[in-house]
Order: sequence, then C-alpha cells, then structure tokens
Amino acid sequence: MNAILLCGRDPGPLTAQQAHRAMQVHLECAVDTCRSRRRARATLVEQKRMVLDERAQQVSGS
Repeated sequence: MNAILLCGRDPGPLTAQQAHRAMQVHLECAVDTCRSRRRARATLVEQKRMVLDERAQQVSGS
C-alpha cells in the first residue's frame, strides 16, 4: 500500500479499493506525470468502476 504514495513509482497491480485511495492521494497529480495515479486510473477503468470522457481517452490512448 505504501507504494501508492510515490508519484514516480508504478505501484503494480491494485485492488479497486487501493486504486480509489491512490486517486485520492494523488488528486493534484496529472496522469501523464504520476505513475501511481496512472495505474490507479487504468485499474478503475479496467474494472469498469470509472468511465473516461472521450477527451481523456484521446490524450491517454486508453
């Protein structure tokens, strides 16, 4: 769980609960610069707990 605290490190696979927490911890971070937020967003999208706006999909390629 401590791995989600670091922006520059990919925390690896996350549960939905961990991903939600990472999104809260890294609220001010951009997905393109914060590896923890990027992983959390990808996890939530994969688990169908988050739906990206079309604009976000074009930018991130998700």
